[in-house]
Amino acid sequence: MKHILLALAAASATGCMSTPGADVGVSLTVGEPGFYGRIDIGDYPRPQLIYRQPVVIQRARMGGAREPIYLHVPPGHERNWRQHCREYDACDQPVYFLQDRWYRETYVPYYRERSRGDRHEERHDPRQDDGPDRDHDKGSKDN
Repeated sequence: MKHILLALAAASATGCMSTPGADVGVSLTVGEPGFYGRIDIGDYPRPQLIYRQPVVIQRARMGGAREPIYLHVPPGHERNWRQHCREYDACDQPVYFLQDRWYRETYVPYYRERSRGDRHEERHDPRQDDGPDRDHDKGSKDN
């Protein structure tokens, strides 16, 4: 058994083994648990922040000061922001870090509710209604 495990470990370390589905990507969008990135707060409930002041790694080179942005990042990224700011294209941007709990328990449900409402409004077209009022209107025009 040890020999099989050693052979598997050696093969995977050298890249000899092909894993089915290894090239499959996962896409998460805003409002889903596990999404990390920029969040537009807009008229959402007041965010809970990790730090009270925005964090800036380097000053903006041209154009003066930039507006702060809100980011939801994996735990620990905010503590080592200098190492991670490039992943978010935010090294020269003031950043407020959102608490994960606020994102999951407040933002995500609120986002989903608003998105559901938007989809419902887009789908409903009163011109497509085939209700009794519509038939009545047709009948009254013929008389």
